[in-house]
Amino acid sequence: MSHFAAAVHLITTDGPAGRRGVTATSVCSVSDAPATLLVCLNLSSPLNDRFEANGVFAVNMLSAEAEPVARIFSGQGGLEPEARFASARWSTLSTGSPVLESGALASFDCRLVDSRIVATHRVLIGEVVAIRQGEPASSLLYRDRRYRTL
Repeated sequence: MSHFAAAVHLITTDGPAGRRGVTATSVCSVSDAPATLLVCLNLSSPLNDRFEANGVFAVNMLSAEAEPVARIFSGQGGLEPEARFASARWSTLSTGSPVLESGALASFDCRLVDSRIVATHRVLIGEVVAIRQGEPASSLLYRDRRYRTL
């Protein structure tokens, strides 16, 4: 799968279980009526349970300028998970999940409608309840274990 070029996203949540953010490429649309997205998160981190516990998440589709933020949220630099949020400016839309103020081509604010474990990952399906479109820019991609732009 490392040969498959994929868009880079920052998946975030906040709520009673706490704030969490991760870099992910396993994101796709499921339906347009209602607008629904699918996100796959690795089960190896117990902190990823916060997404299901909070019942909300945001999908920030990253532009090339957000590569440093993508690296930080993928664990590069060794920052503690909560400290990673200091690397960017955030706001919220409807659910309270953090959305990037800049560096996102679009941000989709989602309410969790289904969650399933499949092998090594938790598959989250969220109904989009709000969208923020960013400025046009180059997309951030990941291929052959390297960030690239399109």
